[in-house]
Amino acid sequence: MIDALREFEPLDDDFDDEDDQPDWMQQTTSDDPDPEHPHHKHYRSIWISDVHLGSKGSKADFLCEFLKYHNSDTLYLVGDIIDGWQMKGRTYWPQAHVNVIRRVLTRAKRGTEVVYVTGNHDEFLRRYSGMSFGNIHLVDEYVHESPLGYRYWVIHGDAFDSIVCNKKWLAIAGDVAYETLLKLNTLFNRVRKMLGLRYWSLSAYVKYKVKRAVAFIDDYETTLTEECRKRGYQGVVCGHIHHPEVRMIEDIRYGNSGYWVESCSALVEEFDGTLKIIQWKPSEHNHDMLSEDLKETAVA
Repeated sequence: MIDALREFEPLDDDFDDEDDQPDWMQQTTSDDPDPEHPHHKHYRSIWISDVHLGSKGSKADFLCEFLKYHNSDTLYLVGDIIDGWQMKGRTYWPQAHVNVIRRVLTRAKRGTEVVYVTGNHDEFLRRYSGMSFGNIHLVDEYVHESPLGYRYWVIHGDAFDSIVCNKKWLAIAGDVAYETLLKLNTLFNRVRKMLGLRYWSLSAYVKYKVKRAVAFIDDYETTLTEECRKRGYQGVVCGHIHHPEVRMIEDIRYGNSGYWVESCSALVEEFDGTLKIIQWKPSEHNHDMLSEDLKETAVA
């Protein structure tokens, strides 16, 4: 990954001509957002986490389309963008996953500041923390300055997961079980499609109906916001638990950008400092990608 960043950091005019690009890059779609498209938007900041490139569950094609129509001054990649755990046993890297990397690199080339915050699934990058490649900055945590004067602590959040920290084997076993559930979810929705029914996430339903999982999310959010308060920040943006959220927890502004396996969500910051969660999903009628608010609640 580091070698790839070194190689493509400039992404300059050498690759502007399609004929001069390597084969793996020629198969991608255009990186230019269409400003006339009804869903094209520009934000001050976008946070994306838990894409899990390298795993079969990653909705990389959805993310490519999302990035095509959503631009920002700053793009935060809040950990687990690459799933190193899944890639230890086998290599799964289809063209859609290549396209995500290329789109991010091209954004950086064209002026977007890209801040890559490492997570537990891409912890192999932590040894390179502090390095920059043009407009791409690799860090373990970051402080985001809001136009309203708030300071947001940007961190993946695995350091506040007791299972990952103390029982990594259990976390890996849980990851394998979740991958199995995702496969069952795929088969389940194929049957629903044959019956003319809409997509419905069996895996998400099981995950969020388990009382222990709900308690874990609450404990995680409470622990993280308490640490945020101790450090003197007014807000925290994280990922890790795959639960998109934006809300006030007492006096702390809490945001979780979700993930790109099921919810396909991102946290965005408007130019007035408002934070909100948006979701990217196919239209039921023509299969074009549509961006819509996942929640009406927003934090300013």
